[in-house]
Amino acid sequence: MQTPVKFKRNVWRDVAKCKWLYVMLAIPLVQYLLFRYAPLTGIQVAFKDYNIFKGMWDSPWAGFKYFRELFSSTQFWLALKNTVVLNLLDLLFGFPTPIILAIMLYEMRSVKLKRVYQTLMYLPHFLSWVIVGSLVVKLFGSTGMVNNLIKAMGGSTVNFLTDNTNWVIMYVATGVWQSAGWGTIIYLAAISGVNTELYEAAEVDGCGRIRRIWYVTLPCIMPTIIVMLILRLGQMVGIGFERPYVMMNDMVKNVAEVTSTFVYTNGIKNARYSFSTAVDLFGSLVNMMFVIGANAITKRMGEGGLW
Repeated sequence: MQTPVKFKRNVWRDVAKCKWLYVMLAIPLVQYLLFRYAPLTGIQVAFKDYNIFKGMWDSPWAGFKYFRELFSSTQFWLALKNTVVLNLLDLLFGFPTPIILAIMLYEMRSVKLKRVYQTLMYLPHFLSWVIVGSLVVKLFGSTGMVNNLIKAMGGSTVNFLTDNTNWVIMYVATGVWQSAGWGTIIYLAAISGVNTELYEAAEVDGCGRIRRIWYVTLPCIMPTIIVMLILRLGQMVGIGFERPYVMMNDMVKNVAEVTSTFVYTNGIKNARYSFSTAVDLFGSLVNMMFVIGANAITKRMGEGGLW
């Protein structure tokens, strides 16, 4: 019996053959190493009594001193609770919205109207939160357009931005409005990749539009939905800085103070660099645990995970 011939690959020959591709790959790789991995050395600040004059490397070690202070801080636990609550509300109302919008856009028959709606929904994503926050204040402030209209109709002023419950509603609604249109791009791309023969077969079997969406569209884009859900769960304890900071005011600080603004207050305003680094490191570790847990659960359910 003739043994199969083994071809020995020459790695350097392959590199030389595709040298320009490797050069192009090296550019983003170096950028990623410099701006993503190199800054990770700053994590040690959380375990040191950081002194700006001594620098990061020469500052004395403090062990878990700032983590003990962190876990005994009532302000931190309040900020953590607010972060989780706001992220859960964002997940509840903001996650399914792009999916619904993508399906509605895909099902539209008029191509011109579809493009118009797509453009109108994408536009808010390109506005900075400073502009969005200013619009919210101008529209829903105590002397804003909406309250002026309510008073003109004989009603009383509504505290949209100074009442705790109303502020949370405005925060979630503004986030959905700003990000939902951009999120539809991913799901529209996933729906566009569905085999059209499946829709034709469903139509032959007598399925209407709703049944086609339920039995064809949703199952086919489920892997994309799972991946996006895992990524969203990985941000459950972390939260962006601009949105809560711009919309927050002293009247609603007990529901608006989140971990990112807590880090800003302690790290930048109060110059407590070690303490704020410990807060941020704790949040990152919890987020990583959420990602690993969500990935494990989805794989146990028979769906594909991130890895």
